[in-house]
Amino acid sequence: MLDLKKQLQEMQTHLGLNPAGIRQRMQILALEDDHLAHLSGHAAVIEELHLACAEALHQHLRQFSELSSTSEYPGLFTPLPYQRLRYCRQLLRGPYDMQHIRLRVLSNLGHERDQLESRTCLAAYHFYLQYMHAALSDHWAARPDIAQRLYGCLLKAVFFDMSLAVDTHAAAGQMALEDSEARYARAVLGANDGLWEWQVDDDRMQVSERWLCMLELDIDAAPCSFGDWLALMPLSHRDAFNTAVQRHLSGDDPHLHLECQLRKRNGELVWVLIRGLLCVDAHGQRLLAGSQTDISQRKAAERELVHSSLHDPLTGLPNRQSMNELLLQASQRQSRPGARHAAVLFIDLDRFKLINDSLGHHTGDLVLIQVANRIERCLRPGDHLCRFGGDEFVVLLDDMAVASDAEMVAKHIMNALHQPIMVSNRRLTLSASIGVAGLKGHDREQDALREADLALDLAKASGKAQMALYSDALQRDAHHRLEMENALNDALSRNQFEIYYQPIVEVAASRSRVVGVEALLRWRRGDRLVPPDEFISVLEETGAIVEVGEWVLREACRQVLLWHANGHKKLRCSVNLSSRQLQESGFADVVARVLAETGFPATSLVLEITESLLMQDGPETLATLRELENSGVRIALDDFGTGFSSLGYLHRYPLHIIKVDKSFITKAAGDERLKAISRAIIGLGRGLRMDIIAEGIETPEQMEFLHTEGCQFVQGYWFGRPQPAGLTKPLLDSMLDPDFDLHSAAPALLH
Repeated sequence: MLDLKKQLQEMQTHLGLNPAGIRQRMQILALEDDHLAHLSGHAAVIEELHLACAEALHQHLRQFSELSSTSEYPGLFTPLPYQRLRYCRQLLRGPYDMQHIRLRVLSNLGHERDQLESRTCLAAYHFYLQYMHAALSDHWAARPDIAQRLYGCLLKAVFFDMSLAVDTHAAAGQMALEDSEARYARAVLGANDGLWEWQVDDDRMQVSERWLCMLELDIDAAPCSFGDWLALMPLSHRDAFNTAVQRHLSGDDPHLHLECQLRKRNGELVWVLIRGLLCVDAHGQRLLAGSQTDISQRKAAERELVHSSLHDPLTGLPNRQSMNELLLQASQRQSRPGARHAAVLFIDLDRFKLINDSLGHHTGDLVLIQVANRIERCLRPGDHLCRFGGDEFVVLLDDMAVASDAEMVAKHIMNALHQPIMVSNRRLTLSASIGVAGLKGHDREQDALREADLALDLAKASGKAQMALYSDALQRDAHHRLEMENALNDALSRNQFEIYYQPIVEVAASRSRVVGVEALLRWRRGDRLVPPDEFISVLEETGAIVEVGEWVLREACRQVLLWHANGHKKLRCSVNLSSRQLQESGFADVVARVLAETGFPATSLVLEITESLLMQDGPETLATLRELENSGVRIALDDFGTGFSSLGYLHRYPLHIIKVDKSFITKAAGDERLKAISRAIIGLGRGLRMDIIAEGIETPEQMEFLHTEGCQFVQGYWFGRPQPAGLTKPLLDSMLDPDFDLHSAAPALLH
């Protein structure tokens, strides 16, 4: 709100209250200085009459309840004696200068602020003049000429004051109206909305300048009727808008609120929000008025959000959610009579993680973009490609003449992806594995994805860069795998795991003896003993091998320690390690804790690892193996010769034992090349002063070959199958007998 000083200045300017303006007002009323002098000469009498008039006015106004609660009256009749006398002196004696005028304007602004109506002020002036006319006549009854002259002077002075009051009230109202209109204009300008009004009964339309600017229209092109308005809308929006308007006019909807498009002068469509409300004017005519807001940016943002929710931001391809919609539509088409074949291809790049790890994710993203482009070029119009996540893509092939077309497309994609690509000045060669599954019909769209994913797993398991077709056998295998995982989760707590032991024998010319046993995990599920190759890999993939492996280590140490106490003091215990175990933080501490709990000597423990584990070659693995070696534990490299057989492993890692894989031994008798390889491995071990253990010994010929080559440690069915501890002990005891004959005993033990 404006302060009083500024308000007074604006009012003074608005009314033209300056010395010249004051003089003009006095001239219009024929109010001269001698009139004021005449009043001033009888001021004492008139002041007494003023006091009496003020009291009488108070009594008069108290009759009206709407006025009885206020103590504010026109300045002429202020109940405070000091203010009364001061005003009377100014009225009677003047001067009517700028100071007097400002005081009167301030008084009138106070009345305006207190919402004192003009009728009350005018009634007070009328009461005053009527009262003073009678009072002056009574006082100068003997001199009516004086009374008449005084009243005439007083009348001019009062009308001068009253004109100021009336002008102040009128100007205050005008200024308030102008201020309100200015605020409204600022609000409209700030809201950036166009305004419109439709006179329903006369069908006349009026719009604001901003309304026209939204559509880049001139005033001559402004709509003049409701039909003109509708003509600016595309046909697809007219019915909805007309219906919304009619529902509001009929009272079915309390407001008009609709989003639609209007056509600009250049033909471009712009999204607007139209809001309106029906009212009736003073003449009973219906008016529908409201605003129009440009919502083009919001609509563009909404479209962008919808696109983002359905598309991959990197490649611009449809994403998983979008593919689900496409699959649903395709499966519905498959349910119709005469529908042609459809299929899903699940594509996964082979070893893509290596690109991210070595060249960075930015380069990986560039590769994915090129991969997406290559796959798209392999597809027909009407086929769909989406990025499913990471380096996985899904293709929906629709309307195929024969189901085998899916295989042709998959091979075409594999060939295209195998071509070298240039990324960041590097030449890269990629490969992909693809799973293919047919789309079967309505409500089966997710089955196709799952089946293609199962086929992809088979392709990757077959060596990558492969294509695999879905079959029911894959589904059965998946169910079997899930069932096995669930059963393995409870196998340890249900005591279903068992440890079998197979002897490791040192063969000498004079005498052979058991120097160790290998602890082998078995799973007894009901009456069936599940083969290790069926469940070990499941334990490793689920991570359960860590807990189960620790149990095997502890139980094997306890058992072999019992055999130590029964005469086999130097018997070693070999336990296989999984890569998951060795990668666990603090694995060496786990081994130390187990040895401490069981009391088993570290020097009698052998931990067997595979070449595939060493291929992961990390500093943590090397540090763990050295920590184990320092504690006295020996490390054996199992299945040597089946992997890369890197001699660098033998130098880099603390290895003490090499186990020659049985695939070399079992066929060496009839294959000179295998004999040469076996001979080289044995010679390598001797040269490195490492123990060599040959696995899979089953025949005398194999024993003869190993004896000739100087391999003293053997393991296989020739000496004994893996058996529970209770059946292994008799073999250990028999080999302690001085009369034990290896060649006569071994065949019997085989069975």
